[in-house]
Amino acid sequence: MQADIGLIGLGVMGGHLALNIAEKGFTVAVYTLGWDLTQTFVSEAGQLAPRLIPCETLENLVSALRPPQAVILLVPAGAAVDDICNQLSAVPSFKGIIIDGGNSDYTDTERRQQALASRGLSFLGMGVSGGAEGARNGPSIMVGGKRESYQAVEKILLSIAAKYQNDPCCAWLGPGGAGHFVKTIHNGIEYADMQMIAEIYAILRDGLGMAAPEIAKVFGKWNAGPLDSYLIEITARVLDVTDMKTRGPLVDVIVDRAGQKGTGKWSVIESQKLGVPATTLEAAVAARILSSMKDERSVAEKTYAIPRHHMKPASAAALIRQLEAALLAGKISAYAQGFAVLEKASQEKTWDMPLATIASIWRAGCIIRSQFLGLIASSFAARGNEGNLLLAPDFVTEMKASHGALRKTVAQAAEAGIPVPALAAALGYFDGYRQSRGSANLIQAQRDFFGAHGFERSDEPGAHHGPWLD
Repeated sequence: MQADIGLIGLGVMGGHLALNIAEKGFTVAVYTLGWDLTQTFVSEAGQLAPRLIPCETLENLVSALRPPQAVILLVPAGAAVDDICNQLSAVPSFKGIIIDGGNSDYTDTERRQQALASRGLSFLGMGVSGGAEGARNGPSIMVGGKRESYQAVEKILLSIAAKYQNDPCCAWLGPGGAGHFVKTIHNGIEYADMQMIAEIYAILRDGLGMAAPEIAKVFGKWNAGPLDSYLIEITARVLDVTDMKTRGPLVDVIVDRAGQKGTGKWSVIESQKLGVPATTLEAAVAARILSSMKDERSVAEKTYAIPRHHMKPASAAALIRQLEAALLAGKISAYAQGFAVLEKASQEKTWDMPLATIASIWRAGCIIRSQFLGLIASSFAARGNEGNLLLAPDFVTEMKASHGALRKTVAQAAEAGIPVPALAAALGYFDGYRQSRGSANLIQAQRDFFGAHGFERSDEPGAHHGPWLD
């Protein structure tokens, strides 16, 4: 028996994806470090075991593969990917396609594509979103590399991807590192979305004094409206869980120190390299870093002894409605920033990425899936790739209706001493973007004063200097 595809790495994501592939009727050759682990995985696969071929060595795996000899890697990003690529390329009979399904830096993907091409091998960067549940039941899949290599495995990938109204959430998004770049920006948007949700939770908890189960009901109600999304759904579920030890809300005993694996930071770095402001993504990454400084924050709280000021709205129900609108406005601003980065990258790197398709394949399977993305997909389908989402008619209408709520929320949180860096950044981006005349004229004058950098005049062309240089 020969396998339709190989998979290396049987951790949570790899194991679940292997079962997903097998369940769709394909035969999978599987390999991981530790022959006993590979055997155990297959033995515990139940009725899917006959579609799994356990391989003790990479040579065994390669010999088990039928053309095009495609192998998916789900191993930690970095050196582990390079090691496996080198080992596979050293197997004389391997002439196929390596697919990196991890969270790799797109520049590493492009480096590997070039190196492996010189050895007659093809390499695809495949962004996968949806966590363990998505890997098992259908993730969102973002592929970059040679189109013909993608087409060789397209049938399998479309089969295992999440479906939105029967449309697979999987697509080839461009050459080179396009797939992993899109996944990076997806994760940056995810950081922003999660941070803004957490800030709204903090306002409900500290501003209104609501308990976690009460807040859960608020998010549950919001999930039936414009904020309908996976992250809002799981927020409601998380807040409603009781800790078996304390018998109180589980979230209340979780330390407020959030981890990160690097993709959020990469999204910010890439936005800066491209010269595209992504301030809400930046604020979210910075907030995670600040959360890690738990001990310092504890000392600072004692040092300043600032009392927590509860909000005292005339109507708690009215404030909750305001927060819903504020979160929607914040999301629009954050997604506009993320897609602006994608647009600029597509242009500069000549990837010609289909932004409507990207939004479409994020509608199911991935962590940021929401009904909101359908509107984004429709907008790009109607307007093409060009233009900030804040100028799209549907979003203009939404922002006109909701930015006032975001403004009030940021102001009230500031008065109460509740940090809302991502919501504030979303508002700042919106306000800065919609002003034709800002304050950068002063900065240009300052730069000319101390560095003779020159400036433009509004009334005549060319470079000019101020009299301070005389």
